[in-house]
Amino acid sequence: MKEPCSRPDQPVSDAPGGASAGYRFHALDDARPEPVELAEECALAIAYNGLNQAVMMVTPADLEDFVVGFSLGAGIVERAADIYDIRISGTGNGRHAEVEIASRAFWTLKAQRRQLPGNASCGLCGVEALEQALPQLPVMPVAPLPPAHWLDDLRQRIADFQPLAQRCGAVHAALFIDAGGRIRMGREDIGRHNALDKLIGALSRSGQDVTGGVAVVTSRCSLELIHKVQRAGIPTLVSFSSPTGLATQWAQRHNLNLIHIPHRSPPRVFSPAARSAEANR
Repeated sequence: MKEPCSRPDQPVSDAPGGASAGYRFHALDDARPEPVELAEECALAIAYNGLNQAVMMVTPADLEDFVVGFSLGAGIVERAADIYDIRISGTGNGRHAEVEIASRAFWTLKAQRRQLPGNASCGLCGVEALEQALPQLPVMPVAPLPPAHWLDDLRQRIADFQPLAQRCGAVHAALFIDAGGRIRMGREDIGRHNALDKLIGALSRSGQDVTGGVAVVTSRCSLELIHKVQRAGIPTLVSFSSPTGLATQWAQRHNLNLIHIPHRSPPRVFSPAARSAEANR
């Protein structure tokens, strides 16, 4: 009998400070106020070596993790060691992240900005040119699919890593399962990209080995999430919502294992694709 995927050593019980706050509401037919906890968000302006790069709406928690993950996931730096310092400042609805990066990474960033054709935007967070939306990324090494029992009751088991969602709702989560099938960490944010960036940043900062691991996202799986996981070197992505067609094609071309877990159906493997015509019949 296979052992189920193990639970975390210490379940997370409290949401990070500042990630939520108390508010009041009343029913349409009753003016008496009732308390409620809501997730907070703020604008985070990110500058690299003094050069303003992006302003993102984020949940004001784990901001250093976010900056590292955003920098890696967007290809601004190739490795966390290229980030020398992160200084977070500001309070309330506006925050600033001053990031010091290696000279070679900064030169590459400036060269990319000079090559952008005007201010055309393709609608992706922090992306201003079509070439950035469809980057040339190396094909990943072929990796085995995770054992099926790792995914048993996964929706229920990840609740230990979603304190903010349990308290407030309105947030996405990204989690990491290591090569032994153990849920190691999770991060939450109002933005699905942000949650994954925070997770990737936390993995990098903690030195967690991602070989043979699985990234799990509770959100819709689109191409940008594929790119982030691929750049992080995580061989498998599991999504609780269907992937887009383009995300599926990209995963198949680049050897990223892509699995969707529907609400009431067994997991669906979209990548690797079926090896034979018979398998598709």
